[in-house]
Amino acid sequence: MKQEILEAVKKAKEDSKPRNFTQSVDVVITIKDLDVKKPENRIEEEVFLPNGRGKDVSIVFIAEGELALQAKNAGADLVITKEELEAFGKDRKAAKKVANKHDFFVAQADLMPFVGRFLGPVLGPRKKMPKPVPASAKPEPLIERLKNTAKVRIKDQPVIQAIVGTQDMDDQLIADNIEAVLDILDRKLEKGRKQIKSMYVKTTMGPVARVI
Repeated sequence: MKQEILEAVKKAKEDSKPRNFTQSVDVVITIKDLDVKKPENRIEEEVFLPNGRGKDVSIVFIAEGELALQAKNAGADLVITKEELEAFGKDRKAAKKVANKHDFFVAQADLMPFVGRFLGPVLGPRKKMPKPVPASAKPEPLIERLKNTAKVRIKDQPVIQAIVGTQDMDDQLIADNIEAVLDILDRKLEKGRKQIKSMYVKTTMGPVARVI
């Protein structure tokens, strides 16, 4: 299948009209013989893309004291303190803006109850609830990993759509990232990638290119 993936990546990029922004490249996979009504068949995974996403990822740290300082120095796009969390609880519009603007959230574990209370109502529906970490965590490797992470999710429909790069990335690097997504399916599905019904590659606004 590796050759078919590579050819689909190439075709998706070639068929995509020029835009005034760098388009993402997504893989879209439909799974067969999967009853999504059963909670155990739903997937909510983060995949480490070996060649990165090709696009900047915005990361928020919710922390106090030393962890907040280290997160700022490590390049977190936004650091939210406990006081600021409480302010979001009173300003739903501002909370929604933060939830929509940023990709990943990380929270100091002992602040999670406050996160749930003040930001949970906007982060939960967007599947952006923070990853809890201890106050002693080192933010730098966490941030580095999240910058190369894609989300793989199966919920109400047996379909996955995941970012695997950008149109200006090398075709082979994107194909390798798609393999990383397929590895998750091998681990999570009973028959692994044999349960794939169809698979396509597409740019943000371009047509789909069929793999299988």
